[in-house]
Amino acid sequence: MADDDYEDTELLEVAIMKIEPGVNLHKVKTGRAVLEYLTYQSDNDLPCLIILDYNMPELTGSEVLSIICNDQRYEDIPKVILSTSNTPHHIRECMQNGATGYFVKPNNMHDLIGLAKKMLDYCS
Repeated sequence: MADDDYEDTELLEVAIMKIEPGVNLHKVKTGRAVLEYLTYQSDNDLPCLIILDYNMPELTGSEVLSIICNDQRYEDIPKVILSTSNTPHHIRECMQNGATGYFVKPNNMHDLIGLAKKMLDYCS
Protein backbone atom coordinates (compact mmCIF):
# COMPACT_ATOMS: atom_id res chain seq x y z
CA MET A 1 0.00 0.00 0.00
CA ALA A 2 1.34 3.39 -0.95
CA ASP A 3 -0.08 6.58 0.53
CA ASP A 4 1.67 9.63 1.95
CA ASP A 5 -1.21 10.39 4.35
CA TYR A 6 -0.44 8.62 7.63
CA GLU A 7 -4.02 8.77 8.91
CA ASP A 8 -5.49 7.33 5.70
CA THR A 9 -2.93 4.52 5.77
CA GLU A 10 -3.66 3.67 9.38
CA LEU A 11 -7.43 3.67 8.85
CA LEU A 12 -7.16 1.37 5.84
CA GLU A 13 -4.85 -0.92 7.77
CA VAL A 14 -7.41 -1.18 10.59
CA ALA A 15 -10.16 -1.95 8.05
CA ILE A 16 -8.06 -4.62 6.33
CA MET A 17 -7.07 -6.23 9.63
CA LYS A 18 -10.73 -6.46 10.67
CA ILE A 19 -11.36 -8.59 7.57
CA GLU A 20 -8.08 -10.48 7.28
CA PRO A 21 -6.14 -10.27 10.57
CA GLY A 22 -3.17 -12.29 9.33
CA VAL A 23 -2.49 -10.28 6.20
CA ASN A 24 1.05 -9.05 5.63
CA LEU A 25 0.68 -5.39 4.75
CA HIS A 26 3.68 -3.42 3.52
CA LYS A 27 3.27 0.37 3.58
CA VAL A 28 5.28 3.02 1.75
CA LYS A 29 4.78 6.77 1.38
CA THR A 30 5.92 7.58 -2.17
CA GLY A 31 5.58 6.31 -5.70
CA ARG A 32 9.33 5.73 -5.93
CA ALA A 33 9.23 3.66 -2.75
CA VAL A 34 6.63 1.40 -4.39
CA LEU A 35 8.95 0.80 -7.33
CA GLU A 36 11.92 0.13 -5.04
CA TYR A 37 9.92 -2.29 -2.91
CA LEU A 38 8.64 -4.24 -5.92
CA THR A 39 12.08 -4.36 -7.53
CA TYR A 40 13.68 -6.00 -4.52
CA GLN A 41 11.00 -8.65 -3.98
CA SER A 42 11.56 -12.12 -5.36
CA ASP A 43 8.88 -13.41 -7.72
CA ASN A 44 7.53 -15.58 -4.88
CA ASP A 45 7.31 -12.60 -2.51
CA LEU A 46 5.41 -10.20 -4.76
CA PRO A 47 2.18 -8.88 -3.24
CA CYS A 48 -1.23 -10.24 -4.20
CA LEU A 49 -2.52 -6.65 -4.48
CA ILE A 50 -1.04 -3.19 -4.99
CA ILE A 51 -2.99 -0.27 -3.48
CA LEU A 52 -1.90 3.20 -4.62
CA ASP A 53 -3.02 6.68 -3.69
CA TYR A 54 -3.39 8.93 -6.72
CA ASN A 55 -1.64 11.96 -5.20
CA MET A 56 1.76 11.00 -3.80
CA PRO A 57 5.16 12.68 -3.72
CA GLU A 58 7.68 11.90 -6.46
CA LEU A 59 5.33 9.81 -8.62
CA THR A 60 1.54 9.74 -8.69
CA GLY A 61 -0.32 6.45 -8.52
CA SER A 62 -1.04 6.80 -12.23
CA GLU A 63 2.65 7.26 -13.01
CA VAL A 64 3.52 4.16 -10.96
CA LEU A 65 0.89 2.24 -12.92
CA SER A 66 2.30 3.39 -16.25
CA ILE A 67 5.77 2.16 -15.24
CA ILE A 68 4.77 -1.24 -13.87
CA CYS A 69 2.10 -2.03 -16.46
CA ASN A 70 4.86 -2.57 -19.01
CA ASP A 71 6.60 -5.13 -16.83
CA GLN A 72 5.38 -8.69 -17.31
CA ARG A 73 6.45 -9.48 -13.74
CA TYR A 74 3.54 -7.45 -12.37
CA GLU A 75 0.83 -8.11 -14.95
CA ASP A 76 -1.06 -10.67 -12.84
CA ILE A 77 -1.12 -8.49 -9.72
CA PRO A 78 -4.31 -6.44 -9.34
CA LYS A 79 -3.55 -2.75 -8.93
CA VAL A 80 -6.08 -0.37 -7.40
CA ILE A 81 -6.15 3.34 -6.84
CA LEU A 82 -7.60 4.62 -3.57
CA SER A 83 -7.92 8.39 -3.72
CA THR A 84 -9.84 11.39 -2.47
CA SER A 85 -10.17 12.48 -6.10
CA ASN A 86 -13.19 11.42 -8.10
CA THR A 87 -12.15 13.47 -11.11
CA PRO A 88 -13.18 11.61 -14.29
CA HIS A 89 -9.83 12.47 -15.91
CA HIS A 90 -7.89 10.84 -13.04
CA ILE A 91 -10.10 7.75 -13.12
CA ARG A 92 -9.77 7.38 -16.90
CA GLU A 93 -6.01 7.96 -16.76
CA CYS A 94 -5.49 5.31 -14.08
CA MET A 95 -7.67 2.73 -15.82
CA GLN A 96 -5.79 3.33 -19.09
CA ASN A 97 -2.50 2.89 -17.22
CA GLY A 98 -3.48 -0.55 -15.96
CA ALA A 99 -5.53 -0.07 -12.78
CA THR A 100 -7.86 -2.94 -11.98
CA GLY A 101 -10.08 -0.58 -10.01
CA TYR A 102 -10.37 3.01 -8.86
CA PHE A 103 -11.99 3.77 -5.50
CA VAL A 104 -12.73 7.05 -3.76
CA LYS A 105 -11.75 7.08 -0.09
CA PRO A 106 -14.90 6.85 2.02
CA ASN A 107 -15.42 9.15 4.99
CA ASN A 108 -16.52 6.55 7.55
CA MET A 109 -15.13 3.29 8.89
CA HIS A 110 -18.15 1.18 7.90
CA ASP A 111 -17.75 2.09 4.23
CA LEU A 112 -13.96 1.74 4.46
CA ILE A 113 -14.32 -1.82 5.76
CA GLY A 114 -16.66 -2.60 2.85
CA LEU A 115 -14.16 -1.14 0.42
CA ALA A 116 -11.30 -3.06 2.01
CA LYS A 117 -13.32 -6.25 1.52
CA LYS A 118 -13.76 -5.44 -2.20
CA MET A 119 -10.03 -4.83 -2.56
CA LEU A 120 -9.07 -8.01 -0.71
CA ASP A 121 -11.40 -9.97 -2.98
CA TYR A 122 -8.92 -9.19 -5.79
CA CYS A 123 -6.40 -11.40 -3.99
CA SER A 124 -8.57 -14.52 -4.28
